[in-house]
Amino acid sequence: ISHEFKTPLFAIQGYIETLQDGMLEEDPKLSIQFLSKASKNIDRLTYLISDLDEISKLETGKISLNMEKFDIIPLLIETKEQLEEKAKKQDINIILNFKTNTTILVEADKLKIQQVLVNLIDNSLKYGKEGGKTTISIFHLIDQVLIEVTDNGLGIEEKNIARVFERFFRTDRSRSREIGGSGLGLSIVKHIIEAHEQTVNARSTEGLGTTFGFTLEKTRNT
Repeated sequence: ISHEFKTPLFAIQGYIETLQDGMLEEDPKLSIQFLSKASKNIDRLTYLISDLDEISKLETGKISLNMEKFDIIPLLIETKEQLEEKAKKQDINIILNFKTNTTILVEADKLKIQQVLVNLIDNSLKYGKEGGKTTISIFHLIDQVLIEVTDNGLGIEEKNIARVFERFFRTDRSRSREIGGSGLGLSIVKHIIEAHEQTVNARSTEGLGTTFGFTLEKTRNT
């Protein structure tokens, strides 16, 4: 945690000191670039603090789940639309691999499950390839529904699969610095799903892509 805080803090400190040393007057264009980079590092700190607070509350049980019955289909559509602009910027197509005119009722904390979906789709966009796709699929189990988010990016080495839900674990630290984020998104996903007494998993093939999946309890339409 100390390392994760120090990296953006030292970067911000360096940019500010350079600006204070006279760059504002000497090179206004470069100064704007430095301010932009400092701002991005502040954003990273903000994400980090917010996500650390979230994980702490989840682990200690200070966040109670607001369980309700709802249709998962509109939530999946809404979350896709929410992230489409970001996907377009990265030239990635988000595909819904299910019938959108059906109803699938589940019992869960709706806001927390949307947070899970946002984290998983956002993760697939970060590590997907340009011109690629992210596919959201639904599979019916006996008493559960399985939701999967699949990308066709570079994939993850088999030896690292078991560690992807660990805090701050990065398969490619150099690229992770470029794409930002707190490094806690998948860990938060795991905590939320396990708080629902459900399962979350990952599978990947290097060069082909990665799939993250989680289950939710189905409920009958009464």
